[in-house]
Amino acid sequence: MNEMTWVILTGRQSDLDQVATPHKIITNRDYLAHPALFRGQRPKVINLSSNYAYQSRGYYASLLASSRGHKVIPTVETMIDLSEHKLYEHALPELEQALNKCRKELGGSFPAKVTFFFGIGPSRDWDRFAKLLFDWFRAPALEVSIRDNRQWASIHKIGFYSLTRMSSEEKPRFLESLAAYTNREWRDTKTRTPARYAFATLVNPNEELPPSEISSLRHWAKIAEKMGVEVEPITKKDLAKLANYDALFIRETTSISNHTYRFARRAQQEGMPVIDDPLSMIRCTNKVYLNELMSYNKVPVPPTVMIAGPSDLEVAAQTLGFPLVLKIPDSSFSRGVKKASNFEELKTLATLWLEDSDLLIAQKFIPTDYDWRIGVLGGQPLFAVHYLMAKKHWQIVNHERSGKPDQGGIRTFTLKDAPTHVVETAVSAARCIGDGLYGVDLKETADGVFVIEVNDNPNLDHGWEDSGEKDEVWVRLTQWFLDRLERQGR
Repeated sequence: MNEMTWVILTGRQSDLDQVATPHKIITNRDYLAHPALFRGQRPKVINLSSNYAYQSRGYYASLLASSRGHKVIPTVETMIDLSEHKLYEHALPELEQALNKCRKELGGSFPAKVTFFFGIGPSRDWDRFAKLLFDWFRAPALEVSIRDNRQWASIHKIGFYSLTRMSSEEKPRFLESLAAYTNREWRDTKTRTPARYAFATLVNPNEELPPSEISSLRHWAKIAEKMGVEVEPITKKDLAKLANYDALFIRETTSISNHTYRFARRAQQEGMPVIDDPLSMIRCTNKVYLNELMSYNKVPVPPTVMIAGPSDLEVAAQTLGFPLVLKIPDSSFSRGVKKASNFEELKTLATLWLEDSDLLIAQKFIPTDYDWRIGVLGGQPLFAVHYLMAKKHWQIVNHERSGKPDQGGIRTFTLKDAPTHVVETAVSAARCIGDGLYGVDLKETADGVFVIEVNDNPNLDHGWEDSGEKDEVWVRLTQWFLDRLERQGR
């Protein structure tokens, strides 16, 4: 890994005194005009332009930084996010909650305007809010306008705050925050082994059914190390540290509504290769979307009926017969997937589930002793296994037993030994979703092969899914990230 270089861009030479910081200061005009300036280095760029408006010089500096493989704050995405209130209002509920939790420390009231530099507020009392604000919007300097009625403080506006607007009291605080920010990351990087790249792996040590066990990730780390990559575990507390890494592999169960999605979005904004990427999460999470997508692309799926209300239950019963399978559109690990043996059961279950979801899916029940699970990475098959049904149950995971969920076993194959038509169908299904890592579940029957679902965040454990292809699975996973980093010239 190259020696860390920090580069600070300003609008004009006079905006920041060269002696104010040990880091290199150049104007955004010079940075734009000399693409070869930092060739062979991987500098971190702090863009302090006084204007970040769309297509301004400040905007282009961040845009071209990312194309040159330089890490930059703020990114173009952050500039766009903060350009209009409606583009950042989704962040306000969480931010306002954190803001109001600071009330007591701040003596009961809030100023009308507050400035934050690199996730640091005017005093320690703002810490909780300042960190979260920086998590959402990584920018060197932000100004937040607050409306406070003594019961509840709401955020009226979040905007960039330029060097040229800073008062003589604010400038020293800004420079201190800049020093703290660059030192913190500097130290983190200095303690690393001299690997070419550092990959973050998002884990939750307390998860009951994680997609990869910690021991499997350690196994991957050993293989990645030989390829010049250091793998480090991070947890949901580490969002602000994510930019220190080159790539992200999410290994806790993903959901659009929790921090895993925010990590994926942040990684994408930082220009990092990520598994799973936000779009794959959105696509795979929703079974309604998957079913339409597969049908449109002529990938075989079981006969299916959408249920939007009570009138569709008759259609489902007549079209599919009983037993049939009813699914909530966004469920994982066999949860929210139940079998209905007759019309009464279907009606009871559908009525209950339609309270929480506007749409349900009913599918023809296809009994098999196992599901094929084909792992697909970057549009190519990665592994092939049978997931056996849980004992005396029609699914791979039985959540109805008391105590821990009961999982069926696994039977492993090399890709050469897996039936070609099964593997090809799985690859076609995964390619409809994207270019990442997917686990495709298929049923093999006398009537042909059917795709049951495509999972983002598929299970990948040493001694299980990698049994057929051995370490080649982990080598190819590492290479997937490396190919994308090399392509970006990182």
